[in-house]
Amino acid sequence: QVQLVESGGGLVQPGGSLRLSCAVSGSPLSFNDMAWYRQAPGKARELVARITSGGTTNYADSVKGRFTISRDNAKNTLVLQMNSLKPEDTAVYYCNREGRRPWDWGQGTQVTVSS
Repeated sequence: QVQLVESGGGLVQPGGSLRLSCAVSGSPLSFNDMAWYRQAPGKARELVARITSGGTTNYADSVKGRFTISRDNAKNTLVLQMNSLKPEDTAVYYCNREGRRPWDWGQGTQVTVSS
């Protein structure tokens, strides 16, 4: 049973930064393409950033140049560094594998960008 635990969210002012972490247990992170997703109130979940097992990254246009996805295979942790945050980044952020049947979703971590 794979478990995903997201953390690092919070309330931040526009222009601020947050660093999200996703601890994965039950499966080696290194074997999977991984992604961060987010879901804003009343909207569908969307893919924010992905990273392949080989380290190739892709980003949604809305976050390109502001967010950076990375992985620490030794710690089995996925990270999302978010800079220059905007109010429209407000959402619950989730991690999961990408391109294959997703694992059971974690509870996510709330990010709120507001002055």
